[in-house]
Amino acid sequence: MYALELGGEDDRFAAAEAASAATGVEVVAPGLATANAVTDRVRNLAYTRRASELVGTTDASIESARVLLDAAEFDRSEGDSPLGTVAVRARDVRETAGIDTQRAERELGQILVDRGCEVDLDDPDSELRALFADDTCLLGWLETESVRDFGTRKPTDRPFFQPGGMDPLLARALVNLAGAKPGATLLDPMCGTGGVLIEAGLVGANALGADAQTKMARGAVENLRHYFEADDRATGDWATVQGDATHLPFPDDSIDAVVFDAPYGRQSKIANLDLDDLVTGALSEARRVASRAVVVGDQSWAEEARQTGWTVEAEFERRVHRSLVRHITVLDGGDSLDCS
Repeated sequence: MYALELGGEDDRFAAAEAASAATGVEVVAPGLATANAVTDRVRNLAYTRRASELVGTTDASIESARVLLDAAEFDRSEGDSPLGTVAVRARDVRETAGIDTQRAERELGQILVDRGCEVDLDDPDSELRALFADDTCLLGWLETESVRDFGTRKPTDRPFFQPGGMDPLLARALVNLAGAKPGATLLDPMCGTGGVLIEAGLVGANALGADAQTKMARGAVENLRHYFEADDRATGDWATVQGDATHLPFPDDSIDAVVFDAPYGRQSKIANLDLDDLVTGALSEARRVASRAVVVGDQSWAEEARQTGWTVEAEFERRVHRSLVRHITVLDGGDSLDCS
């Protein structure tokens, strides 16, 4: 079992994303979840910060955590002591447990020292995570951390910029929800400046984009080249084309997943289509070429998705500001997500 430290404020959304890199994910306390197994794709998650091999679960008191650790059997043989050098990091997640984290670190650390461990707070061989939230405490040995470099890819910092670009943190979560991974092909048929494609490529997927405006399709290429040529994580193929999301130039069942951020407002610039017709057409085309999709908009497109043959797997709402809420709908066409 593993303990997952979730980011953001929406644990249900974070857990859904985490399920792309882990199995049996279950939220157990504010900001915390457990999983039966994890893969190395945890490093690519946006809203999971760390995964730790679970020592055990108890109530949110330092005394209970001490009893749990003292009774635990483990062998992490590194260095010259049974556990190698160690450090204890305690968190009061979202300040929901009222725990003195420094005291927790001292007392849990003393148990490890009594077992023959040497403390190294700067570069330990093993890091014990003591996670207190609400009435729960999870103890676990840190296994992996997600790469937190999203601030280097702000929309305003890209070579080609247009207003309205999606934050890379959310874009990464969307491609993970869609199942992007090495060997998979993800399509954004309304790619804009390429924010979704950048995140898909950086998790190793093949990234394909289309946009009705030639300027956007070409600008996305500029952005993708800028990020992919300098980053060895981008191992897949990539390309963009000028094209209509309602008539995609791709064969049936040739794409693994589709992600798109539908235009906001009531009108589109594509062939003077009404927005409802545009999104319905794009959903129908997405179903033709792929078996999984994630659609984002300033309204829910769940009913239109059902009408075009999709099964709605999950729906989320993410408040951007006072007047804008993003609706995220995860769609399944019949094939289950493979987390292997």
